Amino acid sequence: MNNTRRYFIKKTLMTVCGMAVCPLQSVLAYGEFSPSDPHVKEAYFYKRLAKGLVRCDTCPNRCVIRPDDRGKCRVKVNIDGRLYSISYANPCAAHVDPVEKKPLYHFFPATKAFSIAVAGCNFKCLNCQNWQISQTSPDKTRNYDLSPSNVVELALEYGCKSIAYTYSEATTFYEYMFDTSLSARQKGIKNIWVTNGYISQEALSRLCDVIDAANVDLKSFSDETYMKLNGGHLQPVLDTLKLLHKRGIWMEITNLLIPTYNDDMEMIQRMCGWLVENIGPDYPLHFSRFHPLYKLVHLVPTPIATLEKARDMAIREGLHHVYIGNVPGAGEDTICPNCMKKIIERTGYTIASVDIVDGKCRFCKTKIAGRW
Repeated sequence: MNNTRRYFIKKTLMTVCGMAVCPLQSVLAYGEFSPSDPHVKEAYFYKRLAKGLVRCDTCPNRCVIRPDDRGKCRVKVNIDGRLYSISYANPCAAHVDPVEKKPLYHFFPATKAFSIAVAGCNFKCLNCQNWQISQTSPDKTRNYDLSPSNVVELALEYGCKSIAYTYSEATTFYEYMFDTSLSARQKGIKNIWVTNGYISQEALSRLCDVIDAANVDLKSFSDETYMKLNGGHLQPVLDTLKLLHKRGIWMEITNLLIPTYNDDMEMIQRMCGWLVENIGPDYPLHFSRFHPLYKLVHLVPTPIATLEKARDMAIREGLHHVYIGNVPGAGEDTICPNCMKKIIERTGYTIASVDIVDGKCRFCKTKIAGRW
């Protein structure tokens, strides 16, 4: 990476409080893709079909793509009967964030995560908060030129314990995420996958070899709602949660409560019961407050009373760690499930105190699930 690019990245990361502004023009011209381009990478999961068609096997969409066409995510392109990603080493966002922003509350609290995103998504969520990058493609955004080794170098420089693949849907830039995660592991840096969980079992199984934690956005507990709100299905996300649990990957789950879509308490009760039965009570669940955005600006923000009711429901169903997000000062602290004392005190993304010693509650010595 040349000195000019290094200077711009350092300047934006240091002076704009994590809201990095990409100073570079798009590194790909729209519609002009070559396998020799450093930002074009052959996909890791696909099958060649007859008549030049290819089927992408990265996610459950299983897009069958014609020559010179793209998949639903806008980043997988059929070039001469082979499938390529155009989202390699060209992130449109590069920030230094507190790990709590992911949100991960039980994964090395008070540490920093070097966070990157490439444009694209395999969902079409009506409520997307980052639609400017998720609902477009890498050849239409202003991007950094950052190879996997460059990302790792910057993470080390800024004292980040982890690298987070986030903001858009990281599964769509799978090849870049995987290669960066592999390089990061060799340098002792953790990897965080922030995701809608919509990934094929084959791709996830391989990803579990290189990641350390995930935040999975479980958008509802209804297949009908998933199709209406997100353009996908529920079962593949549940399969993701079960495989992450089986592979020992630390995970936390986010459920954004959207009025009239997924705020039904009976649905929430079934969701929490499923979580306890299938992956256990210890993975944190974050109920997050919806704010009107993108195609749902006509709705009201989630009432705080709804979030509190959902949290109480989850605790009654047996979950040990349930949080409320996007409501400063409400439901942010970690409570020991045994002695019920506050063991992590938070204000927004700031940690005020930690009373966990060697992974146990300082007061009653109960083991607290997480990575400390």
